[in-house]
Amino acid sequence: MTASAPPPAAPPAALPHPAPADASAPRSFLYYDYVMAAFVAILLLSNIIGAAKRSVVDLPVIGEWPFGAGVMFFPLSYVIGDMLTEVYGYARARRVIWTGFAALAFMAFMAWVVVALPPAPGWEGQAAYEQVFGNSWRIVIASMLAFWVGEFANSVVLAKLKLKDNGRRMGLRFVASTFVGQGLDSLIFYPVAFYGLDGWPTDALMQTVVSQWAIKTGWEILLLPITIAIVTWLKRREGVDLFDRGTNFSPFARAGE
Repeated sequence: MTASAPPPAAPPAALPHPAPADASAPRSFLYYDYVMAAFVAILLLSNIIGAAKRSVVDLPVIGEWPFGAGVMFFPLSYVIGDMLTEVYGYARARRVIWTGFAALAFMAFMAWVVVALPPAPGWEGQAAYEQVFGNSWRIVIASMLAFWVGEFANSVVLAKLKLKDNGRRMGLRFVASTFVGQGLDSLIFYPVAFYGLDGWPTDALMQTVVSQWAIKTGWEILLLPITIAIVTWLKRREGVDLFDRGTNFSPFARAGE
């Protein structure tokens, strides 16, 4: 008797195409916690390291153009915010925004306590420490207010554009939501934090607001192919494409609404 050949091995199963679903549907996710951690980490680091430093570059034709140093990395928080809202829905993005807000508040409180502690005899770093971490109440309030308004505006615009377009034109809603959110962020932060202070003349302040807005939106456009690729991968890995139908868009809504 001739032995029959074994059947060919089945090809590996492809990742499922994400199924449209309402964002309110309860489910567990593989990567939500990691995306939230990345969002909070970038938010805190960009506020600690780059928020108060004003840099300047010499541009052809335009000449000297000032900008806030934090703009180099802070826009990544908006990129990740876009991913959160697009993949996991507004309600879960809202939870992350409040988490980031609480982290900013604790960071400001911790900085105030540590700076206020009396230095040990012979330690010569107090002045530099105060200069780096001793943010005024204006900077703290400006940072928290600008973040809160900008991030919620970004998330709401993105979620509603997704509903309006029925999920089409992903890149357009990423750029449009960033344009609104980052514009509000820059317009609130710099005037509230620095208006009237030495080293921040009014014309330089407004130039910084405009340059921040342009650079942050430009970052979103530059990173758009990477953002779309990561969002597409996340949707396939999570196996869902969420739409905020029936979602309560109030920042103060309870979890699950």
